[in-house]
Amino acid sequence: MRPHASFLFFALLASAAVATATVHLASPFGDHMILQQGRPVPVWGTADVGENVTVSFATQKKAVKAGGDGQWRIDLDVLEVSAEGRPFTVSGSATTTPLTLSDVLVGEVWICSGQSNMERQLGPRPPQKPIVNWEQEVASANHPLIRQLYVTQKTAGTPQSTFTGKWTVCSPATAADFTAVGYFFARDLQQSRHVPVGIIHTSWGGTPAEAWTSRAGLAAFPEFIENLNQLDRAAADPAGTKRTYLERLALWYHDNDPGSREPTWSAAILDTTGWETMILPTLWEDAGHPGFDGVVWFRKNFDLPEGWSGHDVELRLSAIDDIDTTWVNGTEVGATAGYNLPRAYRVPASLLKAKGNVIAVRVLDTAGGGGIWDKKLPFEIALLDGNVSPLPLSGPWLCKFSSPLSKGHKLRPPLSVATGAGSPTVLYNGMIAPLVPYAIRGVTFYQGEANADRATQYQTLLPALIADWRQQWNQGDFPFLFVQIAPFHDMPPEIREAQLIAWQTTKNTAMAVTIDCGDAADIHPAHKQPVGARLALAARAVAYGEKLEYSGPVFADLNVTGGHAVLKFTHLGGGLVAKDGPLVGFTVAGPDGIFHPALAEIVGDTVAVSSPLVTQPLAVRYGWADVAAGNLFNATGLPASPFRTDGER
Repeated sequence: MRPHASFLFFALLASAAVATATVHLASPFGDHMILQQGRPVPVWGTADVGENVTVSFATQKKAVKAGGDGQWRIDLDVLEVSAEGRPFTVSGSATTTPLTLSDVLVGEVWICSGQSNMERQLGPRPPQKPIVNWEQEVASANHPLIRQLYVTQKTAGTPQSTFTGKWTVCSPATAADFTAVGYFFARDLQQSRHVPVGIIHTSWGGTPAEAWTSRAGLAAFPEFIENLNQLDRAAADPAGTKRTYLERLALWYHDNDPGSREPTWSAAILDTTGWETMILPTLWEDAGHPGFDGVVWFRKNFDLPEGWSGHDVELRLSAIDDIDTTWVNGTEVGATAGYNLPRAYRVPASLLKAKGNVIAVRVLDTAGGGGIWDKKLPFEIALLDGNVSPLPLSGPWLCKFSSPLSKGHKLRPPLSVATGAGSPTVLYNGMIAPLVPYAIRGVTFYQGEANADRATQYQTLLPALIADWRQQWNQGDFPFLFVQIAPFHDMPPEIREAQLIAWQTTKNTAMAVTIDCGDAADIHPAHKQPVGARLALAARAVAYGEKLEYSGPVFADLNVTGGHAVLKFTHLGGGLVAKDGPLVGFTVAGPDGIFHPALAEIVGDTVAVSSPLVTQPLAVRYGWADVAAGNLFNATGLPASPFRTDGER
């Protein structure tokens, strides 16, 4: 009986192993996905070591054995376009139930990446302005052949193999959560190409290009080595790294913020003569301080309601853009980084008194909106161990604007490489690496605002990112389409020039110009339809070879004739056009290098520029300002890129 019992035991054990063994697909694969037509399609995942894995889709059925690390990959042969939702099945020799994905289409797949102007969804995102005509756009978004794979935001110190996300079919019920630029791009592309279009949305607001580039891709940039070394140290000693960062940040506040030096503005007793009043919650840009980035302090007094003495409370401060440090009665109770994260800090009863309590909040905003802003989140003090109404905090607060971060500020706040989404490689590791090598047609990219103060570096950093992604995917020099930064009061013209140079020096790329659809007071312009439309035009020309004009006029050459600077352009698109009146936006300089407003006139396929103050013109600039302005278009309705003829290239 003992041998027989032993046999049964091991048989049951083996049976249990078979029952629980599972073949896993990589994260990009899921129900409703779209696979790329016209090229081999890698399919990969994990299984038991040595397990035979079979992938079945359409008329293809392919098998492979999982390696010693449990990894497997199968490359499906080239697929033809299909708008018919079909099953996609993966089975394993040690798996009892095959994994079947439903409603899988074949068409065109594009990655949509970048920072907040790509992240911005079609639906509302307070405190940002609503997308123009968004309600009608969502209501009419019945496009079942358009699907979005949303990659959940994640940083990582090393390349990851998985992410959290799922494919969503576009409909009036789902479109509000699609990236607005990506949606308009996909909609126009689908309507012109008549094939399914999948967009893989992987973006994060306020992030620089180096965060989206791999370590190998940054090899030519020694300025990032120290940050990369810090990432290595953070992995080895996370607690020590956090402590060091907080010490550096405290020193930065001490050196740059008067309120952080004695007597600190967090003190329980403070002379607040001269402080202004602001009604919170709100963005301070909407309360009379447009364009301010830097440190602002807020203070508010409160008394405990009757019966609250002796009890702990929770201080709920809505969302704060970007970083807060909060004190109650002079004692720090919490600090958080993240513009859209709710703040909730426990305050012990021992810190409170019946009358005359003081909340002090130091807010650091580095770009875009700033302040204690979200009217939808709790803004109150709540009793933790009692069923009573919270004490509201909405209304007047004292505030003082302390330390502005002017454009080009050399003493920027230190970067937390361990947790910051702006650290080199961390978004590539967490949000791009797990997508490789999913078959794609190309990339649309809306990024650059976070690199605006390093425009010269960006001239080579953006091409390095493009080369890096192409190298990682190993699918050739796929099309890479990007958006030129829109006019805004804190976006210098040099960043647009850097993007223009990147386009002109990097093959198989295109740039969508947005000089006519920006917002001088908002880094997130609400008119996203033209952006998506121009990216779709670029895709049709660059990726699909359609014979159409996809760019506005681009400066090519300058000749001086009779006191006039005569400019030549490429991408004429049927001819040059002065939209809505005489040409504007041109300045001209002579040997003294002083630029004067210029008269500009279209002469055939050229623009003649002159000024009575400049007898010997040597250089011309167009749209050369933070808030770029100009009305030079071509006959296809596309605007000219800002430029200068005296730039270094």
